[in-house]
Amino acid sequence: MTEPIRRSHQPHDHGRERLILARKWAYMLHENVYFTVEQEQLHHGLSGVLDTLCDIVHAEATDVRPAADAGVRLVELGCVGDAVLPCTMETLGRGLLALPEFQPVAKYAEPIVRTLGALSGGFTKAYRAATLDQQETMKISLLKAVRDAKWRLRQSEAQFDEVAMSSASGIIITTPDGEMIRTNVAVADILGHTTEELNGRTLFDLVHPDSAAVLREDYQELVEGRKERLRQPQRLICKDGDVARITLTASVLRNDSGPSHIVTVVEDGTELMLLQGELNRQALHDVLTGLPNRQYFSTNVEIALRRADPKYGVTLLHLDLDAFAMICNGLGRRVGDHLLVSVSQRLRAIVAAEKAMVARFDGDEFGVLIENTETTPDLSTIIEDIAGELAEPIYVDGHGVAVSASIGVVHRPSPSMDPLELLRAADFTLRRAKAAGRGQWELFHTDQDERDRRTYTLAAAMPGAWEIGEIDVVYRPVVELATGDIAYVEPLLRWRRPDLGVLEHDQCVELAEHTGLILPLGEWMLRMASKQTEWWRQRAGRALPLMVGLTRNQAADADLVSRVLRAVGVTDQLIVGFPVGSTRSADVVENLSVLADAGVGTMLDDFGTAPDELALIEDVPVGYVRVARGLVERQTQAGSDAPLTEALTALVPLVHRSGVKVVVDGVHNDDQEKWWAAAGADFVIGDRYGKALPPGDLAARLA
Repeated sequence: MTEPIRRSHQPHDHGRERLILARKWAYMLHENVYFTVEQEQLHHGLSGVLDTLCDIVHAEATDVRPAADAGVRLVELGCVGDAVLPCTMETLGRGLLALPEFQPVAKYAEPIVRTLGALSGGFTKAYRAATLDQQETMKISLLKAVRDAKWRLRQSEAQFDEVAMSSASGIIITTPDGEMIRTNVAVADILGHTTEELNGRTLFDLVHPDSAAVLREDYQELVEGRKERLRQPQRLICKDGDVARITLTASVLRNDSGPSHIVTVVEDGTELMLLQGELNRQALHDVLTGLPNRQYFSTNVEIALRRADPKYGVTLLHLDLDAFAMICNGLGRRVGDHLLVSVSQRLRAIVAAEKAMVARFDGDEFGVLIENTETTPDLSTIIEDIAGELAEPIYVDGHGVAVSASIGVVHRPSPSMDPLELLRAADFTLRRAKAAGRGQWELFHTDQDERDRRTYTLAAAMPGAWEIGEIDVVYRPVVELATGDIAYVEPLLRWRRPDLGVLEHDQCVELAEHTGLILPLGEWMLRMASKQTEWWRQRAGRALPLMVGLTRNQAADADLVSRVLRAVGVTDQLIVGFPVGSTRSADVVENLSVLADAGVGTMLDDFGTAPDELALIEDVPVGYVRVARGLVERQTQAGSDAPLTEALTALVPLVHRSGVKVVVDGVHNDDQEKWWAAAGADFVIGDRYGKALPPGDLAARLA
């Protein structure tokens, strides 16, 4: 039984000295030993241990088991490690002897040594036991980990076997030498063998003889580590002798001693290759006609340019069926599709004797590329054959349908010509042929193409020029012939280009028509002119009505009326001219009538001597006609008894009978003025009365 410790009464300040020693002890241990507890928590535990040791020393008891128990408490506090005991002995050995309560030293030295010895013994025993327990726990954990790893390995192998054997892709496991150890059902199905028949054979026995040696070398490079993975198409010999086209992927399994197995995945590519071939064919051919499409045709153009006979070259025809949309809209898309198929067959028949390709581009457009030879018919013969074949009707649902074609032709281009540029040239030439009317064909000319490209370049640049202020409005006087006074002004566009100089109104309008810019640009011109008339009224003290000519697109614009009414403030100060040829459209006549009802003056531009034009002024509400400028220019060269002179002489009185006034554009000299005055014209325009001027210059003339 442990002898009770007799506690002696200590002065109050001994607790403070013990606290200092306990903090030092905790600090020294924290510097040398890793703890999972905070230093403050450790200090609290060590303070209790130190109080126990001090009580044992004061009791001078012979039973030192409480000191050994204090050593066990140190281990419980987490004070474990080789550095704990030396650090404790050094700190307490000096610290206890230095405490005031253990003075004189000679009296307490022996109890302190005995107590620390017991503490050391108890700590050592407890530390050894804890270490053994930890080792046992670790041993058990390692055994459990090994057991679990083996179980997971067996489970993983079972899962691998399940996946591999049931995989739709063929899997072959071979030795590094290529001997097959295991194969799944998919491989057997591809080759027509059973898995038992395959095991024991080498993979190289199944490969096509032409590839076996190469595959053996590739596998050797895998085994030697010169390749990490192998993927390549291969041909395997089936049991019935057929060839299976597969894709083979192989990789090496390694263990500590080196390569152990090769896993080869076999994918049957036969169906995939067939599908890919069909997709490629569909991607390069038109579904309806079976002809090559534009992409395939473009590629063939490049090849043909390189291989064509330099003496004869190639001929490229770009066709567009005339009125195809009308046929589809009238008779239905089914008839249109039959017509396209028939056209494709006839075009192929025409060039069947030539080295040629026929392709369908977009919609109703076709391309024909001929690699000319000595026996190739001349160009006119080919065009006539095409026109003749297409003129023969085909019968669909009781309807006999035939078409004509507009054709752009590029004949014997330079072999160095870019294929895309050649296709562009053919397309441009086709557009010129269509502009000439249906059933026409046009031959590509370099000079004409350069002019067209300059025109299109200017048209494309026009919006930007308008934005930065290169385009402005100038004004041309319209003079009343009887008085010589300026009765109206005609606003005109003028484009000042830094590189080309000034582009006048007619050219600006032509360019704007190409892109549709004429609609917003024309509205802007009218709005600027309307504002300018107010400025002239303030400067010159008189209003100057506007006379504005429209293009065909402007005349047919569904928003024309709203554009005009937005742009002008006073409708009775404006005359709007409609091209006489555009009045065949009901939409144009409606626009003209609505503007007339709104108080806007209306005029027929490009008026001639035809009876239907004279009849027109009776049918539409117009107050003015402007004689066609071409007739005015030809009159100056015609004799007094020429039919044109007589027709123009009679024209003015006939127009006047309907209450309509006559405007003549193109009067440049006194002789013309006198002639038209004698003919009875009301208003004249031309250089005789001044060129188009900026608004400031015209204001000075009005002053």
